[in-house]
Amino acid sequence: MDWTAWFDARDADLAREVLQRGIAALFLVAFLSTLNQFRPLLGTHGLLPVPRLLRAVDDAERRARERAGRSGETVGRLARTRGRGYLGPTIFRRWGYTDARLAAVCAVGMLLATSVVIGLPQLGPPWLPMLAFLAMWALYLSIVSVGQTFYGFGWEMLLCEAGFLVAFLGSREVPPPLPTVVLVWWLVFRLEFGAGMIKIRGDRAWRDLTALYYHHETQPMPGPLSRQAHLLPKWFHRVEVVGNHVAQLVVPFLLFAPQPVRTAAAAIIIATQLWLVVTGNFAWLNWITIVLAFGAVGDAAVQWAFPWLPLEAIEAPADAASPPWWIALVLLVTVLILWLSRHPLRNLFSRRQLMNASFDRYMLVNAYGAFGSVTRQRVEVVVEGTADDPRDPEAVWAEYAFKGKPGDQRRVPRQFAPYHLRLDWLMWFLPLGRIEEPWFLRFLERLLEADAATLKLLAHDPFEGDRPRAVRARTELYRFSTREEHRRTGHVWVRHPLGTAIPPIALDPDRA
Repeated sequence: MDWTAWFDARDADLAREVLQRGIAALFLVAFLSTLNQFRPLLGTHGLLPVPRLLRAVDDAERRARERAGRSGETVGRLARTRGRGYLGPTIFRRWGYTDARLAAVCAVGMLLATSVVIGLPQLGPPWLPMLAFLAMWALYLSIVSVGQTFYGFGWEMLLCEAGFLVAFLGSREVPPPLPTVVLVWWLVFRLEFGAGMIKIRGDRAWRDLTALYYHHETQPMPGPLSRQAHLLPKWFHRVEVVGNHVAQLVVPFLLFAPQPVRTAAAAIIIATQLWLVVTGNFAWLNWITIVLAFGAVGDAAVQWAFPWLPLEAIEAPADAASPPWWIALVLLVTVLILWLSRHPLRNLFSRRQLMNASFDRYMLVNAYGAFGSVTRQRVEVVVEGTADDPRDPEAVWAEYAFKGKPGDQRRVPRQFAPYHLRLDWLMWFLPLGRIEEPWFLRFLERLLEADAATLKLLAHDPFEGDRPRAVRARTELYRFSTREEHRRTGHVWVRHPLGTAIPPIALDPDRA
């Protein structure tokens, strides 16, 4: 009798293929996004420079060591301090940060991701795709750990967790390991159920079914069809909310049911995520959820629905068996993940549920959730510059245009996801908190300097590379135009000025 037969998930070859190639494709997008945006945001001369962060962390730990020495305490206190996390694990702590090293990290990550997308490591032994994914995980974790507020999104830690997990799916030489596949279901459960619970607890609008009256209009970065979705009847929006609650609070439990129920549950989650893809721009959050949910899809169900698919090309040989060392490694990782899951599990049922929180420095098992509260009105920060004397009431102010953030009233929002426009997302958060964020004040300084790298983050520079005399920030209330307003004016947005958020500033105070 083969006592290890239970270990092999013989009905998950296609799921493994989608998981490996899909997560690798999202790593490719993430590294590309970083390569294009990290230097002006976080580079040596960025808005929140990484070298400055590393120096601050070193100084904090040096002071902690000095305090421990004076008080006679052991190094254990310093270890506990590090455990609470001045900084997550990053190769830039050991090697130092330079923009060239960051580019090299992105290049290596993109090369590894591309190799998995086209299926090269999967043709070798099971340790080959494992090493490829662990390398991508380590490289991207190094970036996220120093990314500060520009990398403070739930999908960053989700990509790290998913990348680590799918590393242990093996190659085509062995059948997909059932423990790893089940852990993928567990990740999707936490992702969906956590998001559902945070909504029920967080905002009355989710409980009285009115949340979607606002969400399509006030979400961080609307897409091309967001306005059409917003203008749908209110009864449809209430149905949307009910569907969301079913998909996030009921369906995730069915991921652990026998087939074909499990495949049906995955199909429901995928369908709801595709609706979110169509109606918004949430970086790779929806796409990674779709990929992970496919981990619950069975080969037999796919073969029944699409009999023409050549699944035999990706299946492990019928006589293939997992070697003992591979079984032991996967089981060891499974025990580790289950042990680390105790904190996210407790968080799911906590009255003070945390949203998008990591409980370990390596982002292996995290807590997720999105839109626990819904903003009722859309307030945009409008950034303007002038070549005139800013004290002159007749000064002409020209608006800087962002790539994804709403601006021009006639411009239809574009689709960027799964690509992540980090500056545009942070601009959405400004009116919800403190507008004088250090990074935003430095951003205004970079505009005054006409910094070329910063200007590349924008869709349009009204001064065409020249320095403005002064810049300022105003707030405006945005809403989608009605169908009648759109027919009459051609406007997608209706804007109403609110006030000045940051008065005119100039590099030379005498000119302001």
